[in-house]
Amino acid sequence: MAITAKLVKELREQTGAGMMDCKKALQETEGDMDKAIEFLREKGMAKAAKKADRVAAEGLAHIEIDGNSAVLLEVNCETDFVTKNDQFKQLLSDLGKHIVKQKPETVEEALQQQLHGDGETVEKYINATVGKIGEKISLRRFALLNKTDNDAFGAYLHMGGSIGVLTLLESTTDEDLAKDIAMHAAAVNPRYVSRDEVPEAEVSSEREVLKTQALNEGKPEHIVEKMVEGRLGKFFEEICLLEQDFVKDPDQKVKKYVAGKGASVNTFIRYAVGEGMEKREENFAEEVMNQINQ
Repeated sequence: MAITAKLVKELREQTGAGMMDCKKALQETEGDMDKAIEFLREKGMAKAAKKADRVAAEGLAHIEIDGNSAVLLEVNCETDFVTKNDQFKQLLSDLGKHIVKQKPETVEEALQQQLHGDGETVEKYINATVGKIGEKISLRRFALLNKTDNDAFGAYLHMGGSIGVLTLLESTTDEDLAKDIAMHAAAVNPRYVSRDEVPEAEVSSEREVLKTQALNEGKPEHIVEKMVEGRLGKFFEEICLLEQDFVKDPDQKVKKYVAGKGASVNTFIRYAVGEGMEKREENFAEEVMNQINQ
C-alpha cells in the first residue's frame, strides 16, 4: 500500500522516531501502524544494545510518593544534557509511578514487569526511550519505604535530582519537618541514623586507630582509653544523622530537634547520582575519529 505523509506523521507523533525511520517502518510492515510501532521499538532495542558499553554516570534521582508508599530511584544517562530532556523526565516519572505501585524487590524484577498492561515491559520502555534520545539509559537502583497514617515522608531533590533523599519520620505527620531532615542528610551526608546502626566491626576498627594515634602522641596509657572514647564521640557525629548539628539550627543536635517536635527518625535513604561509578573521561579527538569511522 502507499505510505502517505499523514501515516508517517502519525507514527512520528506516537513514537518520537525520525521521519525516515517511520517511513521505513511503515514500508516494512505494509502500513500496519501497530506493527510499525513494534518495528521501531525493536530498532530502539538494537540501538540500546549498541550503546550498552558506553559509560552512563550522569542522570537524576527521582522520588514518587503514593499514599503510604514512596520510592527513591536513580536513572543514569551519558550526558548531563539529556537530564533536561522532557522524554527523560517522563521516563523518571513513569518508572517512579510503576515501582511505587508494583513494589518489585530488585531492578531485574522491575525490568521484566509489564508497564502499562499492554505487554510492554519496563526494559522495553527504557530501550524505546534510548532509541528516541540516542544515549544509553539505565535504571540503576531504587529503594521503597512504607509508612503508617501517623508517620511522614520527607522528600528532597537537590539541584533537580543530582542528590535525592527520602526520609521516614515516626509519630508525626509533619512533612515539612521530614523534608528538613532530608535536606540535612543531602547537605551533611550521614551514613547511619544512630550509633546503634554502626557495625561493631567499624567501631572496633576506629577505636584501634584512635588508640594507636593517642599512644603515638605519647599520651600515658591510663588516660588513652578516656581519650579514645571522647574521640569516638566525634566519629559518631561525623557519620550518624542523630548525632549531627542540625543544619537549620546548629545549636541543636538532629536528635534533640526532632524529639522536640514529638517525632523520631526511622530511616533515610540518600542517593548521589553517579556515586561509585566510573565517570567518562572526555577525549574529543577520539570521539571525532569514532564518528568518522562509523
